[in-house]
Amino acid sequence: MASLSGKVGIVTGGSSGIGFQIANVLAENGATVYNISRTGAPKEGVGESAPGVRHVKGDIGDDAAMQTLIAQIAADNGGCIDFLVNNAGASYKCRAEDFPMDQFDHIMDVNVKYVFRMSQLCYPYLKKSADRGRIINITSMSAHLGFSLVIPYCTSKGAVLALTRGLAVEWAQDNICVNSIAPGWFRSKMTEAIVDPEREQKILNRMPLHAYGDTRDLGAMACFLCGPGAAYITGQDFAVDGGALAYGY
Repeated sequence: MASLSGKVGIVTGGSSGIGFQIANVLAENGATVYNISRTGAPKEGVGESAPGVRHVKGDIGDDAAMQTLIAQIAADNGGCIDFLVNNAGASYKCRAEDFPMDQFDHIMDVNVKYVFRMSQLCYPYLKKSADRGRIINITSMSAHLGFSLVIPYCTSKGAVLALTRGLAVEWAQDNICVNSIAPGWFRSKMTEAIVDPEREQKILNRMPLHAYGDTRDLGAMACFLCGPGAAYITGQDFAVDGGALAYGY
């Protein structure tokens, strides 16, 4: 339970849902986790954070503010950062032919551009980690499968998968491992916004386990990828999906 003892890192978009629980599990395993979100606190009803989680108010789209914040986090922790979990994301439900371009731009900014920029900003501090710096990007089933009504989201997550592999190759000799986690279906504000009862039944029937996942399972995968057992793993995408990607007919 102390596999990440002494490690310090950042999770983005962790005021609720997947990011909230990833931060909790990392902290429960000994890490100090700076959880950056626009609210700077857990959203109402999500529960309490683990003692090692430090909620920080910030907008990952505010470049100057992120430069200052990341530099301060590193300075407070010996000049290095051990991990970055790029979790913050955005989606919007609409048919492709009617999709508003301002929403398309917003999704690409949050899901791709800011993931890349946060990785850039953390790079000089991740290089200094004693046990390889780790970047974990959150992809999706939609990086592998086609989903209607959320085409720009699918596009963005496919880009994140490509980004993960590219950074893994380019930064392999810079003491940094870069991997991604592809969540299956977990209850969150985002899924509630795009899933109606009919679609939900189709989703659950499309996986062997026929059930939503527990977000803490994603935290366990993140904990492994940040830990000592994953120092030789880079450029990989790990599905935590109830078997959805393996399910044939």
